[in-house]
Amino acid sequence: MSQKVLLTSKEIHIILHRLACQLLENHLDFSNTALIGIQPRGVFLAERLAKILKEEYKIKHIALGFLDITFFRDDFGRLDRTLTANTTEMNFLVEDKKVVFIDDVLYTGRSIRAALTAIQSFGRPAGIELLTLIDRRFSRHLPIQPNYRGRQVDAINEEKVKVMWKENDGKDIVYLVSK
Repeated sequence: MSQKVLLTSKEIHIILHRLACQLLENHLDFSNTALIGIQPRGVFLAERLAKILKEEYKIKHIALGFLDITFFRDDFGRLDRTLTANTTEMNFLVEDKKVVFIDDVLYTGRSIRAALTAIQSFGRPAGIELLTLIDRRFSRHLPIQPNYRGRQVDAINEEKVKVMWKENDGKDIVYLVSK
């Protein structure tokens, strides 16, 4: 197994600030916007972006939530392994709000399809956008594309993108892992 570094800590830092600026351009004061990290790995990205927006761009209030999609997956109950649910933390409704789904890697699009179903429990959003750190563009099973992307990667199906976050893994780095 070999690992190739796709993004260093410094590159991740730059990309996060660029993504925060793009969000700011489209959502201004975030008064009618909700940022929703998709459990489990999108949570770290969502928290980082919210922190940048609050601390560096002085956005006072950001509706930040975390959405668990485990029971909405189209492979739920079909896998040999047991899926472990995460927690959904949404202390607001999304009715008539602009929602930005945030996930670390966009691969087949199936997680986003599950998130689109899961979010309906919290109201009917005015619109939904997708932000992803890594877009694996040649792996899509569904016609889903990000509105905001950190880096586009041309990875073949046997390769895996591994995103590590300082909060969870001790360092910020993104690898392309080959078998």
